[in-house]
This record gives sequence, C-alpha cells and structure tokens, in this order.
Amino acid sequence: MEQLVLEKLFRRHFGQAVESITPLKGDGSDRRIYRLKSSTRSVIGIMGDHRAENEAFIKFSRHFYRHGLPVPEIYATHLDEGIYLEQDLGYETLFEWMSRIREKDGFSEQILDLYRQTLAWLPHFQITAGQSLDYSYCYQHASFAWDSMQWDLQYFRHRFLELFYKRPLDKTALQKDFDNLVHFLLEEKADFFLYRDFQSRNVMVVDNKPYFIDYQSGRRGALQYDVASLLYDAKANIPEKNRQELLMHYISSVNKVHPIDADRFMRYFYGFVLIRIMQAFGAYGYLAGVRGKKRFLKSVPFAISNIELLLTRDTFLKNTPTLRNIFEALVTDSSLREF
Repeated sequence: MEQLVLEKLFRRHFGQAVESITPLKGDGSDRRIYRLKSSTRSVIGIMGDHRAENEAFIKFSRHFYRHGLPVPEIYATHLDEGIYLEQDLGYETLFEWMSRIREKDGFSEQILDLYRQTLAWLPHFQITAGQSLDYSYCYQHASFAWDSMQWDLQYFRHRFLELFYKRPLDKTALQKDFDNLVHFLLEEKADFFLYRDFQSRNVMVVDNKPYFIDYQSGRRGALQYDVASLLYDAKANIPEKNRQELLMHYISSVNKVHPIDADRFMRYFYGFVLIRIMQAFGAYGYLAGVRGKKRFLKSVPFAISNIELLLTRDTFLKNTPTLRNIFEALVTDSSLREF
C-alpha cells in the first residue's frame, strides 16, 4: 500500500508513471526507503511513521540546500501520509566506496582526499548554515546538553554494559563518573549545529564528491562531537596517523569560517570522542539485542580498539576511575573482539 502512495505522489509531482520501485536497505532506521524510476528519472521515496522526524529532515534539507550545501533536493512531500520524494544520490556511501578501494590500495590518498572534502564541508553545516537554522524542528533534544548527554550514557549502561559487561557494576559510582564527564563537556561552547550522526554511512559519494544525508537528529552542540563521530566511526577503522592529519585539516577548515582556539578545542575533543563511542556501543546493543540486527555487533571489536586508544590519550579518564576500570575490563575481554 505504501508503495502505491509513493507512486501517486511521484505521478502528481513529475507527471510520469513509475516504471519500477525497489526497496532499499535502511541500516538502523525505521523508515522505509525506495528507489522509484520512470523512463527519464530516478528518485528516492521515503515512508516514515514519525511526523516530527520527517519534518526535521525536510526543513533541515531545504535550509541546507538554500545555503548551497551538498544535500538531497526535496522534490515533493505529503506529511499526512508520512512520505516524501528526494534526490537520488546513487548507490555508494562513503563507507562502501572506501571499502572497495581499500581492499586493493589500503587507506589511500584517494580516500584521504574524500575525507578532507567531507571535513571541509562540516563547518558550513555547523556554523554557516547552522547560525540561521530553525532549531524548533529538533525533535529529540533541542541541544546536546545535560539531558541529551545523560540519555546517551544511560543508553550505554542499559543497552551495552548490562548485556556484555561481565563484572559487578557499581551503578552509583558509575553515575558519579557520568556526571563528572557531562559537567566537563558542558564547559565547552555549544552554539553550533550538531549533525549528531556524522559518519561514513551518512555520506554518499557522487562523482568522487561527498553528499550528506540523515541529519534529522541534529541539535545545538559543540563543534567537537561531529568530527569525533566521523574520525572514530568504528567500522571505518581509520588509521590513527590519518585521524590526526584529518583532525588538523578540520580545525584549519573551521578557522576559515569561524576562528577557534585550537588548544581549547583539543582540551575537550577526546571527551567528545569518549561520549560518542559510548553512544555507539549502546546503539550496537540495542540494534542487535532489541531489533535483531546482529550485523551491528561486527562494529564492537573496532569500537573496543578505539577505547584501547582512548585509554592512552584521554587524560580526563583519571577523573572517572569507575569508567576507566570498566573500559580496561572491556579491552581485555577477548570475547568482545570475536563478533
């Protein structure tokens, strides 16, 4: 039935009959995604049951599009039916594109260049377009502040630790560490657009250029979170030396748009890496354990490797001893590296 509704919207907007409609994989999303083709065009049709989520994506997309950012054009909407049509950006995400090249050439200069392009666009979402964005359409949290951060940390505890952590858990001590981490992160300025899920599966590659999707969960927040999300995207497994180069490239790109203090930026950066990784752990547990999407557990070993690295880099962890002990136990649990 929903395919018929999408076909009707297509005919009404383009004046053409749909010749084929193909369901597409939606990863962790609840939305149903289709590719609709006529004799002369191909578009993506979305069916989503959450009106506020649909409105956020449509409003944000149109705003970013007006600012000249590489996002899909929205062609037609019917929010009462929970559907809309958008530009077809092809078949390859950055993750898929990179994996194909990496099999032959490793993490090559070609891959690095596309990551540089991706990071050069990020400040224009966060700052250029973010300054005038209507944040009233943020449908989960208006900002990545106390409530939003605590939600992510509880997600990590309930959806990951309670499933996979094998030692006794002092919940009171852990909550104290969570509070300390959030207080620390809230010291940083958070008046920018935070994309929220800025990772390699939410970047499409079209003619060797990045295009951006799935920013509907965006909110106000600090600059560090999104670049942390991309560079520590677990399954992308970017080599650490390349992460450092790309991080410096991002800071240089930000300074062209909005001058920042690089030392201050780095003071908080690994704290945002830490909270992002914990959010990702929670998502892996939820999607695998509740939604039955077991393939997401394949990202766990890569996320464990990122935690192992953070234990050597994030000096803030000395202020969160319970959390540090948990991470040390996760890193030494060989079963978590076998997914």
